[in-house]
Amino acid sequence: MAIFARIGEDIRNIMEKDPAARSRAEVIFCYPGFHAVLFHCAARAAWDAGLKFPGRFISHIGRLLTGIEIHPAAKIGRRVFIDHGMGLVIGETAEIGNDVTLYHGVTLGGVSLKQEKRHPTIGDCVVIGAGAQVLGPVTVGEKALIGANAVVMSDVPAGVTMVGIPARQVKARDRSGAADEFVAYGTPAGDLPDPVAKVLDGMMREIQTLRTRVDELDGTTRKDDPETDDPCIGDSR
Repeated sequence: MAIFARIGEDIRNIMEKDPAARSRAEVIFCYPGFHAVLFHCAARAAWDAGLKFPGRFISHIGRLLTGIEIHPAAKIGRRVFIDHGMGLVIGETAEIGNDVTLYHGVTLGGVSLKQEKRHPTIGDCVVIGAGAQVLGPVTVGEKALIGANAVVMSDVPAGVTMVGIPARQVKARDRSGAADEFVAYGTPAGDLPDPVAKVLDGMMREIQTLRTRVDELDGTTRKDDPETDDPCIGDSR
């Protein structure tokens, strides 16, 4: 009965987060992310029972049918929504909390070849946008947002928004209650500051200030030096 309760939770969660879901039947038969989670449950059960090859084979069949690759040893919480999902990869030692949303092209990958914890740990209520890469044994805090195509290689605090390559924090989520709202693709509505553009803008302002100061100093030097008034100075003829 527990497995059926979990399936029911997943279906309700998908219908709440995806306005394109018109019925439970549509979710059950037409959502590859839902199918991928079911395959993972079976693969994980086999893996935990010591049936490593059957677990990998079930996972492989799930990948062929859904385009979503989840290692059978990965730990996935409740109500995890994989939206679209094509090209998504979840590595062996990855851990995903409850109420997490992952979009297509996301990679929870490892950067080490050692037999150790080498994949990310994702906290509850995290949203990871399309194409984002979270690499290594990093921790993403609960309710964080990872923007589309961001590359995360260090720990992410809870409740912040990360964008860019490498990913940088651009804002904290509203703690007054808005943080509980679902944010599609991990990208809040409205103007989202670009951390790279911000740095470049600061550099340009500094360069302009230095240019102005150099011009002022150059003008003072010419004014104080009477020889600069002689048109013959510097004439090699």
